[in-house]
Amino acid sequence: MSVAVVDDRALGTSLRVVVTDPARLHAAKRAVDRVVREIDDACSRFREDSELSRLHAHAGREVQVSPLLLRALQAALRGARLSDGAVDPTVGTAVKNVGYAGDFATVAAEGAAIPLVVQPVPGWRCIRLNEVTRSVVVPRGVEVDLGSTAKALCSDLAARAALEEMGGSGVLVSLGGDIAVAGAAPEGGWQVQVAESSDAPLVAGGETVSIAAGGMATSSTTVRRWTRGGVALHHIIDPATGLPAGGPWRTVTVVAADCLDANIAATAAVVRGETAVAWLTHAGLPARLVSRDGEVVRIAGWPQPAA
Repeated sequence: MSVAVVDDRALGTSLRVVVTDPARLHAAKRAVDRVVREIDDACSRFREDSELSRLHAHAGREVQVSPLLLRALQAALRGARLSDGAVDPTVGTAVKNVGYAGDFATVAAEGAAIPLVVQPVPGWRCIRLNEVTRSVVVPRGVEVDLGSTAKALCSDLAARAALEEMGGSGVLVSLGGDIAVAGAAPEGGWQVQVAESSDAPLVAGGETVSIAAGGMATSSTTVRRWTRGGVALHHIIDPATGLPAGGPWRTVTVVAADCLDANIAATAAVVRGETAVAWLTHAGLPARLVSRDGEVVRIAGWPQPAA
């Protein structure tokens, strides 16, 4: 079975769409682009006209939100529950405080020292969400960041939309390495090369895994990284400290029933640090963890690379 591929940029990261029916590639990409626009309109923290920014502008008041923003908030809060708070959407202010205030393309690679103060984030339980009335209250002084879970949700929704637009066959959508597949996989499954950055080029002999359904996601402290006053900082915030996570794992990749759950687990593992292996193993999630010194640990059925 032949496949067709198109590469692009979206949501500040790489976008790849792969289909098993080359004649339907443009239709699939059109559906993916539509979902990406809708997610950006609803969830961007970098756009003043996004629905999330309008929600922040009405902090402390009950606001009725669109079905898509409701779904994104539900996904973020579910991630917080599943991870015991390791993945928390109320990290918005903390992310800004460590230097990630605008779109990553505008973040300088190096700069002067900034104050780094240990301060737990407000906590996901402070967000009041009424699913019946589709209304939300975000307390004053709390900034919600949906970047991680919304990107993974976007991959899931885009893959399903592309499959529906194509009328069948199979599709893979990767947004910055957050991968979702839908429909019939190619013979032998979707071949995915594992890397710490979604922008890394394919290399001969690189570690590759096959997935036929669900999703795969990678969280890494080696990307979206910058230095202030000689201190290396990154975008994965530990909600307990309000600072970049400092555990032993620099990169974690997880396979799950969908991309959203894979992303939640991968990010939570980076934050959980020493307890990540036991936590992932208990959850039965195949995972590949890379330590700060480059040691690779594969658990819960993650295949060993071919000799």
